[in-house]
Amino acid sequence: MFAKFGITVTGYTEWVLRFRWAVIGLTLLVAFAIASGAGRLGFSTDYRVFFSKENPQLTAFEDLQNVYTKDDNIIFVLKPAEGSVFTKETLRAVRTLTDEGWKIPFATRVDSLANFQHSYAEGDDLTVEDLVRDPDALAPEDLERVRDVALAEPLLINRLIAPDARTTAVNINLTLPMQHAGEGPEALAAGRALAERVRAEHPDLKIAITGIAPLNNAFTEASQNDLQTLIPLMSVVLFLAMILLLRSISGTFATMLVIGLSAATAMGVAGWIGIELTPPSVSAPTIILTMAIADSVHILVTMGQQMARGATKREAILESMRINFHPVFLTSLTTAIGFFSLNFSDAPPFRDLGNITAFGVIAAWVYSVLFLPALMSILPPQLIRRRKTGADRMERLANFVIAKRIPFLWGASLFVITMGVLIPRIELNDQFVNYFDPSIQFRADTDFAMENLSGIYQIQYSLPAGESGGISEPEYLRQLDDFANWLRQQPSVVHVQTLTDVMTRLNKNMHADDPAWYKLPDVRELAAQYLLLFEMSLPYGLDLNNQINVDKSSVRVIATLKNISTREARTLKSDSEAWLATYMPTAAEVEGSGPFVMFSYISERNIKSMLTGTALAFVLISLSLILALRHIRLGLLSLVPNMIPAVITFGLWSIMVGEMGLAASVVVATSLGIIVDDTVHFLSKYLRARRERGFDSADAVRYAFSTVGTALVVTSIILVAGFGVLAFSAFELNQSLGLLTAISITAALVADFTLLPALLIVLSQKKPPEEKAHVVDLATDPAK
Repeated sequence: MFAKFGITVTGYTEWVLRFRWAVIGLTLLVAFAIASGAGRLGFSTDYRVFFSKENPQLTAFEDLQNVYTKDDNIIFVLKPAEGSVFTKETLRAVRTLTDEGWKIPFATRVDSLANFQHSYAEGDDLTVEDLVRDPDALAPEDLERVRDVALAEPLLINRLIAPDARTTAVNINLTLPMQHAGEGPEALAAGRALAERVRAEHPDLKIAITGIAPLNNAFTEASQNDLQTLIPLMSVVLFLAMILLLRSISGTFATMLVIGLSAATAMGVAGWIGIELTPPSVSAPTIILTMAIADSVHILVTMGQQMARGATKREAILESMRINFHPVFLTSLTTAIGFFSLNFSDAPPFRDLGNITAFGVIAAWVYSVLFLPALMSILPPQLIRRRKTGADRMERLANFVIAKRIPFLWGASLFVITMGVLIPRIELNDQFVNYFDPSIQFRADTDFAMENLSGIYQIQYSLPAGESGGISEPEYLRQLDDFANWLRQQPSVVHVQTLTDVMTRLNKNMHADDPAWYKLPDVRELAAQYLLLFEMSLPYGLDLNNQINVDKSSVRVIATLKNISTREARTLKSDSEAWLATYMPTAAEVEGSGPFVMFSYISERNIKSMLTGTALAFVLISLSLILALRHIRLGLLSLVPNMIPAVITFGLWSIMVGEMGLAASVVVATSLGIIVDDTVHFLSKYLRARRERGFDSADAVRYAFSTVGTALVVTSIILVAGFGVLAFSAFELNQSLGLLTAISITAALVADFTLLPALLIVLSQKKPPEEKAHVVDLATDPAK
C-alpha cells in the first residue's frame, strides 16, 4: 500500500517514534475535540424509531391514527390486597385517578369504571351518566349494582375490569404535539407522581403503570441503565483480562487508553452527526471497547515475543509494526465492512449501531498504528513475556491438528450439517414487552397487568362502510358484529372493542330496557338517531371519536390479545383479513395494524433487508481477502471457516433457546467482520513461513500456531468476555446479540485452530508446484 508512495511501514514507524511526543499530543487533542460531540447525544423516546419511514405496518398504523384518536396512553392497573375492587376504598382510588388523570399533561381522554358512560331507560328518556359518581355515597346494594353492570358490560370486561372483579384499570389517552422529545416523559412523570400519591392514600392497593407512554420511556430507561452499568463492567472485565492474559501493566494501560479513545471518538462522531441513542445503539461503546482491543493485543504480543528474543524496545516496536500493520488494517477493514452493512437494516437503531461501531473500529485502527507505538516507546518496557508453557501448548495443538486433519475435516462437516438441519426450528418472536429485562419497571408492571387483567398487545382495524353515515346501515352493523364475534372466538383474543356493543345496549335502552331488544337496530334511520342521541348525552372528552370517524363512514375495531408470540399474531392478522375479504366486502382490503403488528413483522422485514447487506458484506470481505492474499483459491478457502460459525451458532441456539428476535437479522453481518480477523492473522503467519522461510504446509501451520496462536486465544477470550457482558444488558436484543456473537467467536476460534489448518495442509498437498510461487506474505510485502 505504501510502496507506491515510496514509504515503508518501517519508515512510517520510525517517523512516529521520532516525533512521538508530538504524535501523542496531537492525537489526544484531536480525540478530545471529536469526543466533545458526545455531549450533543440525546435519547429517543418513541418506539416508532425502530421502524423506517417506508415501513408499511407503520404507515398503516399512522393512517389509522390520523382518522381516530391517538393511541399514546398511560394505564393504571389497580388491585387491592384482598377482595374485589367493588369497595368504597378501591373505587375512591379509581375516582381520584380518573379526576386527576385529566390534569396530566397532554391528556385528552380518561376511561375507567368511575366515568364509564352507563346508559339506561328512565321512563321515555335515555339517561347517560357516570357509573360511579361518588364512591362514598354508595350503599352496599349500590356497590352490588355497580358490580353487576360492570361485569355484564362487554366494553368493560377484560378491558377495565377483570372477570374475577379483583383488578381494574384507568386508561388515560394522550395527544402529544410531537414538538420535542420530552413530552412523553413529562406526561409519564406526572402519571407516576399521581400514582404515588394515590398509593400513599391507599397503602393496600397495588398500582402498576403500563401503556405506550411507559413503553416509550422504557427504551430510554434501558439505554441509560446500560450506559451506567455495561461500560464500567466492560472496563473492569477488559482490565482484568488484559492483566491476567498479557501480564503487562504498561501494555494494559496503553491498550485501555487506546480503546477508551476509540469509544469516545465514535460517540463524539455520533453526536456531531445528530444520532439519537436507542437501546441497540447505546451498546456501541461496549462493542467498541471489545473490538478495539484486538489490534493492540496483536501489536503488543509480537513486541513481547521480539523482546523475549533479545530485541530492544525500539526494535521490537518496528518489527511488530512491520509484521502486523497490514493484518491489523485488513481485520479492521473487514470488521468495519460488517458493521457498515447494518445500513441495510430496516430498523434505524441498528443502522446507528453499525455506523457508530464502524467509526470506533476505524478509530481503533488509527490509534493502534499511530498512538500506540508512540505511547509504548515512552512507557517502561514491562511487556508480555513469552511463556514456554504457552508455546509448548501451541506446538502440541499444532501437531495434534496436523496428525488428525482428516478426522477433523469429516467431523466438522458432519457437525456443521447437523447444526444446519436444526436452524429451521428457530421461531422468530418479537414481543416488545419481553425486549426489556424484568428490572425495568415497565416490564414488571406490564407483566402484572397481563397476568391480572388484560394485555397491551392489540390488532386494530378501520372498517369502512362505503358511504358517509353508512355505519348505521343494518347490514354493515350485522357484518361488524359478526366480525367482532369471530374475533372473540379466537383463543388468543381476550377483548374486542366494537361499536355494535354500544348499539345493542342503546337499542335495549330505547325499548324500556327490555332484554328482548338487546340486539342491533334493524332500521338505518333508528340506528342513526340512537347514535346521535347517545353522542349528545356524552360529556366532553368521552365522545365516540375513538371508535368512529367524523363522517361516520368507518368504525375502529380493537382486538386485545393474550401474551402470544408474534408468529401467532401474524397468523391471527392473516386469518382476520381473510375473514374480512370473504364476509365483509366493504372491508375486503383492510389490514390489521398497531404497534404489536409492527413488531410482529420487524424481524421478518429486517432479515429480508439484511440478506442484501450481508451478501454485500460477504462479497466485499471476500474481495478484501483475495486482494490481500493475492491468491483466489486461498482467499476463497479462508471464507470456509468464517461461514461455518454462523451455522453452528444458529444451530446451537435452536437447541438452547428455540426462538430469537430482531438480533437474528443482524448478527451474521456483524459477526462476519469480527470472526474473519483470526483467519487473517493465522494466514498471514502461515504465508510468511511459506515465503520467507520456505516451510512446507505442515511446518507453516506449526509456525502460525507458535507465532500468533497465543494472541488469537487472548483476543478471542477478550472478545467473548466483552460480548458476554452484553448478557447483562437491560435490553433483550442486546443480550441476544452479545450471546450470539460470543458463540460465533468461540466457534470461529475452534474452526481456525482445527478446520483451517487441516484444509491448508490437505489442499496444499494437491496444489501444483508452480502455484507456490504466487503465495505472498501480506505482513511483509509490499511494505518492506
